[in-house]
Amino acid sequence: MAVADDLERARAALRMINPAPYNAEAPPEALAGDITPVQLHYVRSNFAVPVHDGTLEIGGAVAHPIRLTLDDLRAMPAVERAVTLECAGNGRLEMRPLPIGEPWGDYAVSTARWRGALLHEVLEHAQPAADGVEVRFEGADHGSYHLQPVLPETNKDDLTFARSLALDHASDPEAEILIAYEMNGEPLIPDHGAPFRLIVPHWYAVASVKWLRRIDVLTEPFVGEFQTGHYMYEWPDRPHERVDLMRVRARITDPAPGATIAAGTYTVRGKAWSGTGPVTQVDLSLAGEGDWHPASLEPPKGPYQWQDWAFEWDATDIGRHSLRARATDAAGNLQPDVPPWNRLGYGNNAIEVSYVDVR
Repeated sequence: MAVADDLERARAALRMINPAPYNAEAPPEALAGDITPVQLHYVRSNFAVPVHDGTLEIGGAVAHPIRLTLDDLRAMPAVERAVTLECAGNGRLEMRPLPIGEPWGDYAVSTARWRGALLHEVLEHAQPAADGVEVRFEGADHGSYHLQPVLPETNKDDLTFARSLALDHASDPEAEILIAYEMNGEPLIPDHGAPFRLIVPHWYAVASVKWLRRIDVLTEPFVGEFQTGHYMYEWPDRPHERVDLMRVRARITDPAPGATIAAGTYTVRGKAWSGTGPVTQVDLSLAGEGDWHPASLEPPKGPYQWQDWAFEWDATDIGRHSLRARATDAAGNLQPDVPPWNRLGYGNNAIEVSYVDVR
């Protein structure tokens, strides 16, 4: 009963999308600061919060299989990083025709400070085999899957969440992938993967497996429902691709969509992020067509978190105005005007349109 009460309190401020499995967007105020409070961080789960035995097994193609507890992970050198996580389905409701999947609006994105042990150091203890190619991460969450599985012979009635990364990526010290046990200075809560979870910077959050219970080094690429079935870009006109890095995106956080503001100078504010970043430019448009105006973009406060931007708007014309923000990142990626449609509705980073009434 106490666990259920704790979950209910933790979820009180969120915008519920689905009660079972529990999925919820962050409220708009969650994007105001650099760090999202735990109680405002969006939640994405494919199954119910599981029971976890508190141990992590590392095996497969390794010289030294090991078993770690939370205390073991805490005894390793700790690293804390602020990381922006975005659900791959964020913005699905804006796609036409409407894809299948959870009906996410635009607030399945948040930034927290994650603390934990570095994955590459854990793998070093296990010593992956020379012929290892991928690392598979399995969560403790499992059950009946609410969407139709894509892969044949998938047991829809008892499916376990698992994902993989290339061994070169997982074992790269510069990638700074974490096995995290704290969020914003506190132990993880159940909705966010307690007792420990993976945090993969730059990637859509599907890669950051929650309730981590097993890591296996593989000598062949992993084939699984959440790796090669769902979480794939099923393009209508070109080969399918795996969901991986977050796409460049800007968001207007102030004024709120549909707000009424007084005529005069108004500071438009927002956030921008990218998995291939950092973001190097944000522009604002005040009409459906016409000039783009450069916003003032703050430099990154860290390598894996969103950036603030602002624009001083001379809002003296009475009436309704259309606001659009567009981001460009260091790799030259620019937000498109139209959502990149795919059957499962992933990776929508199209320019968002918001309107404001000036009175």
